Amino acid sequence: MFRQYREIEPNEAFVVAVDTSSGVGDYCAAQFLSRTKIDVPLVYHEKTIATNMTNILFPILEKISDKTGIKPTIAYERNNGGNFEMERLASMNRLGKFEIFKMPTIGREDPPDSVRYGWDTNSATRPAMLGQVNEAIYNKVRRIYDKPTIEEMFSFVIVQTSSSRKAQAESGSHDDLVMSLAIAWQLYQIAPVLLSEGEPALNDFTEYKNIW
Repeated sequence: MFRQYREIEPNEAFVVAVDTSSGVGDYCAAQFLSRTKIDVPLVYHEKTIATNMTNILFPILEKISDKTGIKPTIAYERNNGGNFEMERLASMNRLGKFEIFKMPTIGREDPPDSVRYGWDTNSATRPAMLGQVNEAIYNKVRRIYDKPTIEEMFSFVIVQTSSSRKAQAESGSHDDLVMSLAIAWQLYQIAPVLLSEGEPALNDFTEYKNIW
């Protein structure tokens, strides 16, 4: 289901971050972050499989492109089948109305010229992305309207093991809204903004801007 908190406006740029379901009983989540207003006016959150979610998100991405005149950039988290679904979404994008995010090489040993679509949450990216989204919210840099997202943030705890400390959802809680929000904040900082015709509308951050 979608939860919308305000109207989408012309000339508004969006990044969309997606966390896919990890199995039966889990949720798929997508946060639509406005790069123009630095808020999240639209959230998708449903207990469903990733295939169904892709079919639902596709026409919404096209509608946003038509309404704003700017291509939204989308990234699925690559785990839990996200990589496959992102490739399927790319094949559906015959009119080129949205962009698939290309992940910079962080915490991997891929060849320099390799391209990986979507977002990798790994030991290098996870601490930074969670820390940065927490700082942005604490400093009131961005506006969050969605109550379930806020409730998930309050259920995030630090788990101490013998070798590390990890922020994660407490037992019995979910983290899909928090993780998709954290990914959206990364896309906000590093993804280029493209007009529907394909020309850069704002600074093209194809190079990572030393935010790690």
